[in-house]
Amino acid sequence: MADERVVLAIDTSTVVTVGLARGGQVLATATIEDRMAHVEQLTPLIRDCLAQAGLRLIEVDQIVVGLGPGPFTGLRVGIVTAQTLAAVGGQDLHGICSLDVLAAQYAGQASTEFVVATDARRREVYWAAYAADGRRHGAPQVGPPLAVPRRPTVGPGAAVYPDQLMVAPGPRVLDPRVLATAGPGLPDAGSTPLYLRRPDATEPTRRKSVLPLSARGVRRS
Repeated sequence: MADERVVLAIDTSTVVTVGLARGGQVLATATIEDRMAHVEQLTPLIRDCLAQAGLRLIEVDQIVVGLGPGPFTGLRVGIVTAQTLAAVGGQDLHGICSLDVLAAQYAGQASTEFVVATDARRREVYWAAYAADGRRHGAPQVGPPLAVPRRPTVGPGAAVYPDQLMVAPGPRVLDPRVLATAGPGLPDAGSTPLYLRRPDATEPTRRKSVLPLSARGVRRS
């Protein structure tokens, strides 16, 4: 018997993306491309998708969430939201590597090993290497585009660094339909966000002095 579970899928590793599916049937999708609007837009998108499908959260059987890699703040919003919804509704929570979704989108077109890359800012990309069938080789990495293996590359990073990556025709954005339908079958990535590097905002390592400059031995000319 086909899997008829209702799956709510969430990913905020790049843009804000929500998908809702029953088995292989897509019920609703929504995406906001504003990378700075994760907090404001995610919950309304989830509510809209459920309304489009005529479902309530309690009727969702599983929640799939992309764990990244991605920027600290946006990624955290999606993961915390998914964890909260699963705790309230009692659904199974399945964390996946967001790059694996893009690999699943491209696997049907690939004839050789390939790379999925997304924009990590700071002139770097998040990336992972894949077999032609979409199976990932090793853990995701972060680094400059020129350090990425010279293999056909798809994903948002290919659009940002077309002159530094071996760009291949293929997906440039994460498809919420694939996120919702293929997500439950992708490898379990646990529950820990894949930040891969420290957030931009960090606590100071030393306490700031409140003494005037003259009291700190600073010479004045």
